[in-house]
This record gives sequence, C-alpha cells and structure tokens, in this order.
Amino acid sequence: MKEIVPKPALSLVANSVYQEHYETMPMQNTIHHTDNEVLIRYSWKDRTWHSITVTAGNNPLPMKPDSEFEFITEHYFGFTKKKDKTAEYEVCHPKWEYYEVKNHDVKVDFESLYGSGFRYLNLQRPISVMLAEGSKIRVKTKKYLQR
Repeated sequence: MKEIVPKPALSLVANSVYQEHYETMPMQNTIHHTDNEVLIRYSWKDRTWHSITVTAGNNPLPMKPDSEFEFITEHYFGFTKKKDKTAEYEVCHPKWEYYEVKNHDVKVDFESLYGSGFRYLNLQRPISVMLAEGSKIRVKTKKYLQR
C-alpha cells in the first residue's frame, strides 16, 4: 500500500526517515458548508483523477467511547520495517471529533493505484465511511524493537 500526499517533502521524509510508502500526486479538495451539511471532496491524479466525496452533518460531535470511530482513529503508534529491524514511532494528537456521514461517493480505480491485487475493490462498496475533524500531529522519534 502507499499513502498519497500533495507535497514532495512529505514523501521524502516519510520514505527516507520512516521507510513508509508515500507517493506525491497532484491533489485538490473542496469544502462546502450549508446551514445543515458540509460537503467534502478529496481528489488526486495519477493517470486519471480519483475522488472521495462525503456529505455530512455540519456540526462536529465528540468521539463516543468504544465506537468504531474510536477504534479506527485512536491508534498512536506506527510500525515500519527497516532492513531486518522493526521500528516503532509514536503519533500524538488530541481525540478527534467526527461528523455524521449522510452520503458518500467513491470514484477510485484501485487497480491503477495499487495493482491488480486490488482490482476487486473497484466493485465493492465501503463497509464504513467516517469524517473526522482532524488536527495537527506530532511524530516522536522512532525506536527499534528487539526480537
């Protein structure tokens, strides 16, 4: 898998320091608020444009304990393999609020982005769709795990 980001510096740091698999691509985003809803669209381009669009309630809600949202977003450690060692790094951020998702649209060619092993995702609907408020993050220095 790879993470797609808009700036080459992000890919450079993530790939060289943390041995991640980031790729830089042109990206666009749209955020449109109405009285009752927010529409958010993230788009990125390799050979063609891909996008994910979410329509959600306009007011952020506090994270519910033991919820799917908490399970997905409250992971503060990342792991990566560097040569024959496993490195651990900590990602710090406050608990994120979420928005109630009302509708979504996924226009992504998973096969062109990730290879033929992901072709089946082109025919699947997402099991869950979440929208988080997000925040700045801080990545603490990595350490190597012993066997």
